[in-house]
Amino acid sequence: MKLFILFCITCFCFLSFSDGRSDPNSVGRVRAVNLGGWIVTEGWIKPSLFDGIINNDFLDGTALQFKSGKVGKYLSTEAGGGTITLAPIASSWETFRLWRIDETTFNLRDCIGRFVGMNTIGNGKDIIAEIGRPGATETFQILRNPNDLNRVRIKAPNGFYLQVKMEEIVSADYEGNGGWGDDDDDPSVFTVTIIGKLQGEFQVTNGYGPHFASQVMKEHWSTFIVEEDFKFIKENGLNAVRIPVGWWIASDPFPPKPYVPGSLHVLDNAFSWAEKYGIYIIIDLHAALGSQNGAEHSSSRDGSQEWGQTDDNIQQTVDVIKFLSSRYANSSSFLAMELMNEPLSPGVSLDILTKYYKAGYDAVRKYSETAYVVLSNRLGPADPTELFRFANGLNRSTVDVHYYPYYNNALSSFTVDEYVEYIYKNQSEQVKQLTTSNGPPILVGEWTAEWQLTNTSKEDYKRYAAAQTEVFGRASFGWAYWTLKNANIHWSLEWMIKNGYIKL
Repeated sequence: MKLFILFCITCFCFLSFSDGRSDPNSVGRVRAVNLGGWIVTEGWIKPSLFDGIINNDFLDGTALQFKSGKVGKYLSTEAGGGTITLAPIASSWETFRLWRIDETTFNLRDCIGRFVGMNTIGNGKDIIAEIGRPGATETFQILRNPNDLNRVRIKAPNGFYLQVKMEEIVSADYEGNGGWGDDDDDPSVFTVTIIGKLQGEFQVTNGYGPHFASQVMKEHWSTFIVEEDFKFIKENGLNAVRIPVGWWIASDPFPPKPYVPGSLHVLDNAFSWAEKYGIYIIIDLHAALGSQNGAEHSSSRDGSQEWGQTDDNIQQTVDVIKFLSSRYANSSSFLAMELMNEPLSPGVSLDILTKYYKAGYDAVRKYSETAYVVLSNRLGPADPTELFRFANGLNRSTVDVHYYPYYNNALSSFTVDEYVEYIYKNQSEQVKQLTTSNGPPILVGEWTAEWQLTNTSKEDYKRYAAAQTEVFGRASFGWAYWTLKNANIHWSLEWMIKNGYIKL
């Protein structure tokens, strides 16, 4: 009998500790916080990170419209054949997205992905827009009036400035007079309007350039989140963190330009601190190669969503999952691998997504049988249960849903009481419907206690936060607040806890 008991104990110890990890089933529901804006940059979380960039309102992805001061019309690619003409009203065809080469040199991309360039056939001064990768003939300088930065000239690759001739013709053959004079009489001067900006990892690293980006990012990584933060997390009722990472981390210490080395070392530190304080980690592939949603938080260069368009692209993303899974499989803190954050519907089809999710799941299982695999729902017009059937066939998988009443414009006229009631009724019913007996576990991977209401009190925020904590706490896998630190105080769980708005 004693030998049998000893045998059972030995087997238990082997099953529990042979891979160096504890069983995630022992965690209970996840109560986590996202470490957003750390390893993957989001400018709104820490705006000061961009302060040192010269011409920092002309970063990659900045959307511009150029209006001729002389004729009052906008540069446009709407006319067929790719010829640059002028249009009286600005819309998508009159909007150009920047690819930044340096602080004054750019490629210009139109709304369907064509790059503005010189027509090499003909008189050498015609401007066209064509599909393809930009080169020397698609590289322009945008020179700003130092007394009015919204007034610009565009210098073409042939050394001449673009100018407007008559009402519809644009050509690169203006020599310039060395001064700005009366802008409205100068055919080469345009008024520029910024329509939109991106402030992600690509923008910050390419904006600072190879000489400064590495120094700036290492300073940010080493100060934004530190070991003391993990101690704070543990002491305040949380048991996990969700850490966004970018696809380039798998190439460290030699990531492709403009990304800089060091992000992998940061993630290694996070695992060391998590192990020390008994915290679990969900690694979240927040930025996939080519961008899965066109947003700055997915490190899109110009707002385009290009992930999943080729098999190579998908396989390269699976390779990132393999790399991360193999590196951290034996860590006692490795709870889950989230294969992708917020893919966009319909840009990413369900067939392509599930094909990738199956390959990513297999990649995780190659190195760990116990880590959970998190499947993120698609954003946009998508059924919130569309992954359920697929996920039910995958052992230890969970579906991630994000709830942000803040972005629901239908709530903008609500009172505080109506907002709180919305959480207890509408959001509660959504969580209940998703947390079914025959569906996969559900993770509310992102939520926040901010809203669009103004002139609200601390007690109002406390009620709102308490409602979400209670309702999202019913999710079968758990929840993760967005985010630990943020320049916008109510998005910062650290600030909310320290100032008595949230108590866990």
